[in-house]
Amino acid sequence: MNFISKLETEFQKNGNPENAFAMAKYMRNLFSFFGIKTEERRRIFKEIWKENHREIVENPREIALKLYSKPQRELQYCAIEILIKQLQGNYKIEDIQLIEKLLITNSWWDSVDTIAKNILGEYLLEYPLEIKKVIERFSNSENIWLNRSAILFQLGYKGKTNFDLLKSECEKHKNSKEFFIQKAIGWALREYAKTNPEALRNYVANTNLKPLSQKEALKNIN
Repeated sequence: MNFISKLETEFQKNGNPENAFAMAKYMRNLFSFFGIKTEERRRIFKEIWKENHREIVENPREIALKLYSKPQRELQYCAIEILIKQLQGNYKIEDIQLIEKLLITNSWWDSVDTIAKNILGEYLLEYPLEIKKVIERFSNSENIWLNRSAILFQLGYKGKTNFDLLKSECEKHKNSKEFFIQKAIGWALREYAKTNPEALRNYVANTNLKPLSQKEALKNIN
């Protein structure tokens, strides 16, 4: 595809080996990088997007999957951004298969958190009748990233948050020894505290959460 080819070429031209080494080290050497910082990456991405707008509009899912299969993390970030922009308000019910594939591929907190909030969360706003089935499946999975996504998908919901569902997810995973699960519980509860601090305070006081989850949940409550 013309868009992907041009994007790769420009990222290679603008790569920085020193930055790439530092970025890979920060991500525990799980991924390779061109070494392009966020602001510059988005500038290049935006320019090439404009030049190839029609191609992206007509093939967002295919392009995103191809980008996400590339080894460099910057290209994977671009794949996520394409889906966030192009699918909002235009999801198909079968897109949950695509979303799950992204969540369990090249998984780490940076990609999973963005996908959980901005793609899975948006998808389930469009298909609320799918929430019970999807979240139950993700929550019961042996994949911790699907578990984390089930906890975090309501991050942007604010007043639309189903607090009973959030509490149910926290209860289910509160004894997990996984750092990323304990942290997710605290983060999701802390976010809900912005909407209903009293309910959050009461819940934490009456729930035997792990210390990390409790600390994170109450971080912004006086």
